[in-house]
Amino acid sequence: MQYIWLIWSLILIAIWLIIYISLGSGKEKKEMFVVSLWTSLLGLTEPLFVPEYWSPPSLFDLAMRTGFDIESLIFSFGIGGIAVILYGRIFRRQDVSMSAKEHHLPRHKFHIWMLLSAPAILIALLLTTDLNPLHSSIIAMIVGGLATWYCRPDLKKKMIVSAFIFLGLYFLYFLTLIAISPGYVEQVWNLEAISGILIMGIPLEELL
Repeated sequence: MQYIWLIWSLILIAIWLIIYISLGSGKEKKEMFVVSLWTSLLGLTEPLFVPEYWSPPSLFDLAMRTGFDIESLIFSFGIGGIAVILYGRIFRRQDVSMSAKEHHLPRHKFHIWMLLSAPAILIALLLTTDLNPLHSSIIAMIVGGLATWYCRPDLKKKMIVSAFIFLGLYFLYFLTLIAISPGYVEQVWNLEAISGILIMGIPLEELL
């Protein structure tokens, strides 16, 4: 139980390394690494969720002692890079620069507000409501996503597809956690503080 979270994260990094090494394009390797670095920052948000959302047994018991844990950084690093390469492999996307006409549309004046909307709403909800921090995060991300959609409707398809790719990847990988450690979710997640709804053993909130 103590090292399940660590092992689960390291397995993901092993998959990440296999994919990274197998990439022939230096551009793809750079993209995978850069995206992973950015998504690894999500691991720094753990103090918001421990122990209100979950209490993962972590290396050196860091999660319970400090709110931070090494495993979250590892996991966030791995899953972001894998997701971006999977997206590219499935859709063979090509990035197209925005036209000058599109760039000067009135809605693009709100880009700075679009970027600030999610963190601003999250902070407001954390300070003014009794919502579970994860529920506050879900609301903030939905609003941020809608703001992005408004400013960049050309990204609508990419946003939807990316969301489903990440959901599918995370869902399948979470099932491996349940398989190698039955009962782990019930012992680690604070199900009484959230919906308590499990989808094939996975907390509903994890899929949102």
